[in-house]
Amino acid sequence: MTSAWLWLATIAALGAVIVVDLFVVDHKPHAVTLGQATRWVLFYLGLAIAFGVGVWVFAGGGPAGEFFAGYLTEYSLSVDNLFIFMIIMTAFRVPAEHQHRVLLVGIVIALFMRGAFIAVGAAAIAHFSWVFYLFAAVLLVTAYRLLRNDDDPDQEYRENAALRLLRKLLPVTGEYHGARTTVKIDGRRWVTPLLVVMAAIGTTDLLFALDSIPAIFGLTKEPYLVFTANAFALMGLRQLYFLLGGLLRRLVYLSYGLAVILAFIGVKLVLDALHENELPFLNGGRPVPVPEVGTAVSLGVIVGVLALTTLASLLAARRVPAPTPPRPVPVRR
Repeated sequence: MTSAWLWLATIAALGAVIVVDLFVVDHKPHAVTLGQATRWVLFYLGLAIAFGVGVWVFAGGGPAGEFFAGYLTEYSLSVDNLFIFMIIMTAFRVPAEHQHRVLLVGIVIALFMRGAFIAVGAAAIAHFSWVFYLFAAVLLVTAYRLLRNDDDPDQEYRENAALRLLRKLLPVTGEYHGARTTVKIDGRRWVTPLLVVMAAIGTTDLLFALDSIPAIFGLTKEPYLVFTANAFALMGLRQLYFLLGGLLRRLVYLSYGLAVILAFIGVKLVLDALHENELPFLNGGRPVPVPEVGTAVSLGVIVGVLALTTLASLLAARRVPAPTPPRPVPVRR
């Protein structure tokens, strides 16, 4: 059980990083350069490693391994989500100098929403062991969809219900007004497309959380580790967006690697559920003697699959022409 002061200290430190990033680094809006993106990716990667080492020092190798396995899983799933972020940015025609702020605020919104999802998931797991079966089903279905490659990265972006409600409640200007999210025109307060696209990034991530949160609960049942792994993955995500850019489309086998990881975690969740079985129609409500998948095995599978996927993608990319940048797509409301 993680103490309240550790939660408060972690949230305060995370808030401080966000404030520095928003009001110091992004004080003057500008297009993020490759060098800046590289330095920030390394910075957030270093923070995650330092945090994991701290977990190992104060809590032991088991929790540290769970954190790193969860972090790698969340980060790899988030990389796949960058395709959708690229579509959103293109659909809303966000100026390059404002994309960093859009991603930062959008990800902060996503982090709050994920925090609520994690709290609900942790409470459900604590009271109902059969929730593992539900999580496993979600992961296995998602793995199947990834293997079928149902999602077209060039598909037309459709605004979700939250954005449509926002447009109904608040008047939205037809053009951007610098870095401002609201503007007063003829005595009336309007919101700008910048606020709308921030909300789009944040609310769209919630759909991704429906897959990623069950996945990390299959690796650790400690809510603190689940939250911090998500926080580090999301905070480093936006800089990865600028670093990879069009290179994302060269990771042609990423979806297959993610499918294998999600299927593996789904099976692990089923085994965990059977090991803690409380369903009366299974083995008389008693735990089922099934193999347990340890943290070391989970971490090895995740690292191995990601390494093979990346290597295979890079080798395949050398044999094909460079991909064209994403075309502007209309926003379907």
